[in-house]
Amino acid sequence: MNKLHQSACAAYAQHLPLVAAAILAQPVTRFAEEAAGLASGESRAETKRTFSSSACRVIARERLLDQMLKARRRRCIVLQGPVGCGKTSLLLAWRESLLLLGFDIAWQTFTAEENDLARCLDGLIASLAQIGVEISNEAALLLERGVNEEAIERIVIALVRGIAQHPNDIALILDDVHCMTNGQNLEALQWLLDFAPSNLHIVLVSRTAVPLSLGRLRAQDLVLELDACDLRFTLEETETFLKAQLGEINPREVRRIHELTDGWVTGLQLFAIRLKRVGQEKAELTSARALSPASLPDARTLDELFEREVFSRLSSLEVTLLISMSVCARLCNSLCIALGGVQQQPADVLALLAKLENENLFITPVMGSSADAGHSGWYSFNPLFREILLGRFRAQSSDAQREVHRAAWIWFRDHDHAEEAVRHALLAGELDTAVQLVRQMAKTLRISGFRKLANLIRLLPADEIHKHIDLRLWMAMLHLYAQNFEACAADIRALQRDIAPDDHSALYQLTVLQVVLGVQQDNVDAVVELVPTLMQVPENADGLMVGSCNNILSWFYAHKGEYEEARRIQTESPKLLVNGAVLLGAAAGMLNGRCLMGFSYSLEGKFVQAERIYRDVLFESKRVGGQASESTSLSSALLGEVLYETNELAAARKLLEDHIDILERVSIPDTVLRVFMTLAAIHWVAGQPQETFAYLARLEEYATRFGLDRLAAASVSEQVCRHLLRGQFDAAQSGLARLDELTARCRAPSTIFSDEIHVAVERAHIHWLLAHEDFNTASSKLRALIALCEARGWQRHWVAFQMQTALIDARLGRLEAARQTVLDVLPRASRLGLVRTLIDAGPTALGLITQVMQSEPPDPILSFYLSRLQAAQLLSEVSEATAATSNATAQRFIEALSEREAKVVSLLAQALPNKKIARTLGISPETVKWHLKNIYGKLGVSSRDEAVARVRDLNFDTAPHAHDAHALG
Repeated sequence: MNKLHQSACAAYAQHLPLVAAAILAQPVTRFAEEAAGLASGESRAETKRTFSSSACRVIARERLLDQMLKARRRRCIVLQGPVGCGKTSLLLAWRESLLLLGFDIAWQTFTAEENDLARCLDGLIASLAQIGVEISNEAALLLERGVNEEAIERIVIALVRGIAQHPNDIALILDDVHCMTNGQNLEALQWLLDFAPSNLHIVLVSRTAVPLSLGRLRAQDLVLELDACDLRFTLEETETFLKAQLGEINPREVRRIHELTDGWVTGLQLFAIRLKRVGQEKAELTSARALSPASLPDARTLDELFEREVFSRLSSLEVTLLISMSVCARLCNSLCIALGGVQQQPADVLALLAKLENENLFITPVMGSSADAGHSGWYSFNPLFREILLGRFRAQSSDAQREVHRAAWIWFRDHDHAEEAVRHALLAGELDTAVQLVRQMAKTLRISGFRKLANLIRLLPADEIHKHIDLRLWMAMLHLYAQNFEACAADIRALQRDIAPDDHSALYQLTVLQVVLGVQQDNVDAVVELVPTLMQVPENADGLMVGSCNNILSWFYAHKGEYEEARRIQTESPKLLVNGAVLLGAAAGMLNGRCLMGFSYSLEGKFVQAERIYRDVLFESKRVGGQASESTSLSSALLGEVLYETNELAAARKLLEDHIDILERVSIPDTVLRVFMTLAAIHWVAGQPQETFAYLARLEEYATRFGLDRLAAASVSEQVCRHLLRGQFDAAQSGLARLDELTARCRAPSTIFSDEIHVAVERAHIHWLLAHEDFNTASSKLRALIALCEARGWQRHWVAFQMQTALIDARLGRLEAARQTVLDVLPRASRLGLVRTLIDAGPTALGLITQVMQSEPPDPILSFYLSRLQAAQLLSEVSEATAATSNATAQRFIEALSEREAKVVSLLAQALPNKKIARTLGISPETVKWHLKNIYGKLGVSSRDEAVARVRDLNFDTAPHAHDAHALG
């Protein structure tokens, strides 16, 4: 602290002890954390505003605002300064300017309670959802499945992808980052900062140094940092502020007040209030007495300040009402009336609120709030003021505190604010009431998503949950959706012991839970055993029960090969209703049921019909919004397989890769299998075998983690086939050994999945035989598979294996047999809408088809079909040639570069200017120019822009040198 500041503080402390104490008291710096303590389920941005918004209304800080507007498209803006230094007021003004420029704004205020990772991510997701629910749908679904080290990154990536697809720039304001001390929370924020797409601009607001790594962004000039010195009011800003608050004021007084407060906005606000209170009386502002550490005040002094400046101006009933209001982090007229109880007349309550707002007495409208039915918009107390009110509230008797919380929970219950209702019921000591509230609201919250239901259940003590069968059933379902299958199975075993034999509804819900667990674990034997019980739906069943039964049975009959029955269950079912509303979203909803109808068509090989259903469901799911997130994910996953089959490779890749994490985390094994197999095939066609094997390995790892033999067999079988196509016989033989081990350890054959595993294993062995030219044995095995597929109704597989048989016959000179097989295959393949199945049958498949068609009388339908196949083949050849040329060019270019040139190229790909490249590599700008001249020659370009474009075309950032260069950042 400089000498001028010391003397100013000394004078201030002697002559204005209350204001000086408020400014200098250290304990009050915790007001933001405490302000959210009783209502951590409510909006975090609602707990900070009054001093800031008041300042924002009376002064626009053009000096800082101009800097922030110029930096609006940078990756990050950092505001670091002590409490009350004007950070929020500046952000509010900046926000207004950005809205005029077409930006969307999300605001998340952290609290100490949000050191819990789930609550931190939940608040972040909710703040972005206010811009558009589509941004956070996938992240919210992932969060419902629980959080661990792997899930954090997946959730952040889901948010990043959602943001990247948003049409506007987004400014995400993260307030009170200093409250984040949990390492996992900081890791999540760091990933969000590192992965941020170009349309995301993050503002970090903190009282202390931001605990995140900004070095790379600083080196790229992507950060604006404003500290306490920058945030202090200048003398001119102080004068503008005081004139707005007090009218005309002597410039000399302005200067003296500015020196005493050191430009600290909260001090200026408190000073202005005091001068208003004493009617502009001039206080003596000079003193020579030094300020010693012993004289530093504590939080009690702030209480005295508010007593003098606020409470003394109110009646005792008004003060009592203020104290009661402080239990809620946000307020509205009707809530305040309820908190006032019978002692306060509604008109008096409304008059008090109007007085507080009009006289700027530490209450402000909540940013972005809207009026609920029956009451006006929301308000929040200044957190500093609320801290004092809460202190007085805690000093009241226990009975008085419980009465206020009781009024709060009743109001929140009646206005559909579930979490606040339960929280206040618990604070009121009404544990039974809180439990009943959760039980009553559980079903409704399940429809809108598991996250809200999970939050409610977590509020209840574990021993209370254990007393109620329905809550235990919900807890088991939460474990299931979090993929904690062991915990779910343990819950089921305990419930089987404890549910009464005459509790038919609970027993049926338990059956549904067991079957869904069986589906998730690919335990078809458990499903088969429980299907008869599942079909005995209780008479009083609601839409959730009926929908769950319908969807499980559709899945079951589709896998049995009874496709018409799988679809009939959905088409003949009446509308599913829950509390009088149609159940569209959720796993048990009608949209998921239609997806399963499409799935039955896919299993049957009828991709034309499947595509129509998936597209309709996807459209309807997006129209419904967040409640249909599960349907959106399911239809996207299944549609991706169809798009690959019809050779719409780019569309399939975008649909699946943009949502890969969410699809892996929230899908049933069938969809996970199709997603990874489809992406592997897409990359193979694109000439990217490493990506193909990476996706297949990821599928195998998923299958191993959850013990899914069917998925493991499909993955390893595909790896064997791809290795053989590349001539990698040792790797293929290793895969065959893994398949044989898998077959040996599989359970006794079931009526469903054993055939799928058998087909996958035999397919790999057939490719091995073909690679070793043992055509007769391969042909024999193919005939057996063709018969199996015909019996099971797997028409797509039937077409693929028949086409392979035709290719073998043609290779062995059995041309008539080959011709007849092709003529048998084509009409069916055309009706099914198959394209890639025929092309992927072998490199000479299309040639054989063309040869056969040319020898036959013209058929308009099959001729048109052949043209589609030829166009798809041509597209694949172009893609492969492009990939091969690009890879070869990139490799030659990399080999031609020196180590230093490679590092320069890597930084060039980031479009960094020469000076930044020089600073990063520790060389002179002239040396950079010399390297660039050589690089231009090797690239065959003449300008910097051409070089940047060419380097990006070559995907240079995947090269080893590029990784070395990135490390320098």
